[in-house]
Amino acid sequence: MALRHAVLAALLDEELSGYQLAKAFDMGVANFWHALPQQLYAELAKLEKEGLVAGREVVQDTRPNKRLFRVTDAGLAELERFAAVAAKPSFIRDDLLVKVQAADHLDAAELIARLTERAEFAEAKAAQFEALLKGMRGDRPEEEFLRYGERIGPYLTCRRGLAFERANRDWCQEVIDVLRARSAN
Repeated sequence: MALRHAVLAALLDEELSGYQLAKAFDMGVANFWHALPQQLYAELAKLEKEGLVAGREVVQDTRPNKRLFRVTDAGLAELERFAAVAAKPSFIRDDLLVKVQAADHLDAAELIARLTERAEFAEAKAAQFEALLKGMRGDRPEEEFLRYGERIGPYLTCRRGLAFERANRDWCQEVIDVLRARSAN
Protein backbone atom coordinates (compact mmCIF):
# COMPACT_ATOMS: atom_id res chain seq x y z
CA MET A 1 0.00 0.00 0.00
CA ALA A 2 1.17 3.48 -0.72
CA LEU A 3 0.54 6.56 1.39
CA ARG A 4 -1.68 7.83 -1.42
CA HIS A 5 -4.31 5.18 -0.75
CA ALA A 6 -4.38 5.91 2.98
CA VAL A 7 -4.79 9.64 2.22
CA LEU A 8 -7.58 8.98 -0.28
CA ALA A 9 -9.36 6.73 2.22
CA ALA A 10 -9.05 9.38 4.95
CA LEU A 11 -10.66 11.99 2.67
CA LEU A 12 -13.71 9.90 1.75
CA ASP A 13 -16.05 11.31 4.39
CA GLU A 14 -15.36 15.02 4.19
CA GLU A 15 -13.13 17.78 2.93
CA LEU A 16 -10.09 18.22 5.13
CA SER A 17 -7.23 20.66 5.34
CA GLY A 18 -3.71 19.31 5.58
CA TYR A 19 -3.77 20.04 9.31
CA GLN A 20 -7.09 18.21 9.76
CA LEU A 21 -5.77 15.30 7.69
CA ALA A 22 -2.73 15.05 9.97
CA LYS A 23 -5.07 14.96 13.00
CA ALA A 24 -7.25 12.31 11.32
CA PHE A 25 -4.14 10.23 10.68
CA ASP A 26 -2.99 10.64 14.27
CA MET A 27 -6.33 9.52 15.71
CA GLY A 28 -7.47 6.81 13.33
CA VAL A 29 -5.45 6.01 10.26
CA ALA A 30 -2.21 5.76 12.27
CA ASN A 31 -3.30 2.40 13.61
CA PHE A 32 -2.60 0.96 10.15
CA TRP A 33 -0.50 3.60 8.35
CA HIS A 34 1.95 6.02 9.93
CA ALA A 35 2.89 9.28 8.21
CA LEU A 36 4.47 12.51 9.34
CA PRO A 37 2.58 15.76 8.65
CA GLN A 38 5.15 16.88 6.07
CA GLN A 39 4.67 13.57 4.21
CA LEU A 40 0.92 14.17 4.15
CA TYR A 41 1.30 17.69 2.76
CA ALA A 42 3.64 16.43 0.04
CA GLU A 43 1.26 13.59 -0.81
CA LEU A 44 -1.72 15.97 -1.02
CA ALA A 45 0.23 18.08 -3.52
CA LYS A 46 1.01 15.00 -5.64
CA LEU A 47 -2.56 13.75 -5.49
CA GLU A 48 -3.89 17.15 -6.52
CA LYS A 49 -1.43 17.37 -9.42
CA GLU A 50 -2.59 13.91 -10.57
CA GLY A 51 -6.27 14.91 -10.27
CA LEU A 52 -7.02 12.35 -7.55
CA VAL A 53 -7.98 15.06 -5.05
CA ALA A 54 -9.29 18.56 -5.60
CA GLY A 55 -8.28 21.43 -3.36
CA ARG A 56 -10.05 24.70 -2.80
CA GLU A 57 -8.98 27.85 -0.99
CA VAL A 58 -11.03 28.94 2.02
CA VAL A 59 -10.66 32.61 2.97
CA GLN A 60 -10.66 33.21 6.72
CA ASP A 61 -10.99 36.62 8.37
CA THR A 62 -8.86 36.25 11.48
CA ARG A 63 -6.58 33.43 10.38
CA PRO A 64 -4.51 32.57 7.34
CA ASN A 65 -6.41 31.11 4.41
CA LYS A 66 -6.51 27.33 4.23
CA ARG A 67 -6.94 24.70 1.52
CA LEU A 68 -9.52 21.95 1.84
CA PHE A 69 -9.15 18.73 -0.12
CA ARG A 70 -11.68 16.16 -1.29
CA VAL A 71 -11.45 12.95 -3.28
CA THR A 72 -12.34 13.29 -6.97
CA ASP A 73 -14.03 10.65 -9.12
CA ALA A 74 -10.55 9.74 -10.40
CA GLY A 75 -9.39 9.34 -6.78
CA LEU A 76 -12.31 7.07 -6.01
CA ALA A 77 -11.50 5.04 -9.14
CA GLU A 78 -7.90 4.74 -7.89
CA LEU A 79 -9.18 3.41 -4.56
CA GLU A 80 -11.39 0.92 -6.43
CA ARG A 81 -8.36 -0.24 -8.44
CA PHE A 82 -6.31 -0.53 -5.25
CA ALA A 83 -9.06 -2.53 -3.51
CA ALA A 84 -9.20 -5.00 -6.41
CA VAL A 85 -5.52 -5.96 -6.03
CA ALA A 86 -4.59 -8.74 -3.60
CA ALA A 87 -3.32 -7.34 -0.31
CA LYS A 88 0.26 -8.12 0.63
CA PRO A 89 0.74 -9.68 4.07
CA SER A 90 2.11 -7.35 6.70
CA PHE A 91 5.31 -7.97 8.62
CA ILE A 92 6.38 -6.92 12.08
CA ARG A 93 9.41 -4.64 12.36
CA ASP A 94 9.77 -3.75 16.00
CA ASP A 95 12.93 -2.86 17.91
CA LEU A 96 11.39 -4.18 21.14
CA LEU A 97 11.18 -7.65 19.59
CA VAL A 98 14.90 -7.48 18.79
CA LYS A 99 15.54 -6.71 22.46
CA VAL A 100 13.35 -9.62 23.59
CA GLN A 101 15.10 -11.90 21.09
CA ALA A 102 18.34 -11.05 22.89
CA ALA A 103 16.76 -11.36 26.38
CA ASP A 104 19.12 -14.13 27.49
CA HIS A 105 22.07 -11.75 27.13
CA LEU A 106 20.53 -8.51 28.41
CA ASP A 107 19.76 -7.04 31.82
CA ALA A 108 16.28 -8.36 32.64
CA ALA A 109 15.40 -5.27 34.70
CA GLU A 110 16.11 -2.95 31.76
CA LEU A 111 14.13 -5.15 29.41
CA ILE A 112 11.23 -5.26 31.88
CA ALA A 113 11.33 -1.45 32.04
CA ARG A 114 11.09 -1.21 28.24
CA LEU A 115 8.26 -3.76 28.16
CA THR A 116 6.42 -1.88 30.91
CA GLU A 117 6.70 1.35 28.91
CA ARG A 118 5.33 -0.37 25.82
CA ALA A 119 2.49 -1.98 27.78
CA GLU A 120 1.53 1.41 29.23
CA PHE A 121 1.63 2.99 25.77
CA ALA A 122 -0.54 0.18 24.39
CA GLU A 123 -3.02 0.59 27.23
CA ALA A 124 -3.28 4.35 26.56
CA LYS A 125 -3.77 3.75 22.81
CA ALA A 126 -6.41 1.09 23.54
CA ALA A 127 -8.28 3.63 25.68
CA GLN A 128 -8.15 6.13 22.79
CA PHE A 129 -9.55 3.53 20.39
CA GLU A 130 -12.31 2.62 22.86
CA ALA A 131 -13.29 6.31 23.08
CA LEU A 132 -13.21 6.68 19.28
CA LEU A 133 -15.40 3.62 18.85
CA LYS A 134 -17.90 4.87 21.43
CA GLY A 135 -17.97 8.25 19.68
CA MET A 136 -18.63 6.65 16.30
CA ARG A 137 -21.48 4.43 17.43
CA GLY A 138 -22.96 6.83 20.01
CA ASP A 139 -25.57 5.21 22.19
CA ARG A 140 -26.15 2.33 19.79
CA PRO A 141 -25.13 -1.17 20.85
CA GLU A 142 -22.13 -2.35 18.85
CA GLU A 143 -24.02 -5.17 17.09
CA GLU A 144 -26.66 -2.72 15.91
CA PHE A 145 -24.05 -0.24 14.69
CA LEU A 146 -22.13 -2.97 12.87
CA ARG A 147 -25.28 -4.03 11.09
CA TYR A 148 -26.88 -0.65 10.34
CA GLY A 149 -24.24 2.05 10.88
CA GLU A 150 -23.78 4.50 8.03
CA ARG A 151 -19.96 4.34 7.69
CA ILE A 152 -18.53 1.06 8.91
CA GLY A 153 -14.98 1.17 7.45
CA PRO A 154 -13.44 3.58 9.99
CA TYR A 155 -15.16 1.69 12.80
CA LEU A 156 -13.75 -1.64 11.67
CA THR A 157 -10.22 -0.28 11.31
CA CYS A 158 -10.49 1.25 14.78
CA ARG A 159 -11.55 -2.13 16.13
CA ARG A 160 -8.42 -3.63 14.55
CA GLY A 161 -6.31 -0.93 16.19
CA LEU A 162 -7.92 -1.72 19.54
CA ALA A 163 -7.28 -5.45 19.14
CA PHE A 164 -3.68 -4.74 18.11
CA GLU A 165 -2.98 -2.55 21.15
CA ARG A 166 -4.65 -4.99 23.53
CA ALA A 167 -2.55 -7.82 22.07
CA ASN A 168 0.60 -5.70 22.47
CA ARG A 169 -0.28 -4.96 26.10
CA ASP A 170 -1.04 -8.60 26.87
CA TRP A 171 2.12 -9.87 25.17
CA CYS A 172 4.29 -7.36 27.04
CA GLN A 173 2.76 -8.45 30.34
CA GLU A 174 3.32 -12.10 29.47
CA VAL A 175 6.99 -11.47 28.68
CA ILE A 176 7.40 -9.40 31.86
CA ASP A 177 5.93 -12.28 33.89
CA VAL A 178 8.29 -14.77 32.25
CA LEU A 179 11.35 -12.57 32.82
CA ARG A 180 10.42 -11.95 36.46
CA ALA A 181 9.85 -15.66 37.09
CA ARG A 182 13.21 -16.51 35.52
CA SER A 183 14.96 -13.80 37.56
CA ALA A 184 13.48 -15.22 40.76
CA ASN A 185 15.27 -18.56 40.17
